[in-house]
Amino acid sequence: MILTTTETVPGREIACWVGLAKGCSVRGAHAGDDLVAGMKNALGGEVHEYTRVLAQTREQALDRMIEDARRLGADAVVGVRLCSSEIGDGVAELVAYGTAVKLKAN
Repeated sequence: MILTTTETVPGREIACWVGLAKGCSVRGAHAGDDLVAGMKNALGGEVHEYTRVLAQTREQALDRMIEDARRLGADAVVGVRLCSSEIGDGVAELVAYGTAVKLKAN
């Protein structure tokens, strides 16, 4: 599956648009990680515990978007975007979305 943040796939022509592809993941930090992260936050610097959780969340959302695009019969997803929001104490949602397309054969 080709993913791009642009509206086209370089060197390829889009045959048709097949729909919106989307994937979502909601995660919270482990209580122990959250405690350590809170202490690091008070001192400043990167909070590695949150970086790890958000990286896992991002990959899962992208994987789910790719699954959705495959279900639609797409070869690629163009205009890929990521959006995140806090939905509770220590709980974050990350959504990956884009336009699923079929590419013309080379």
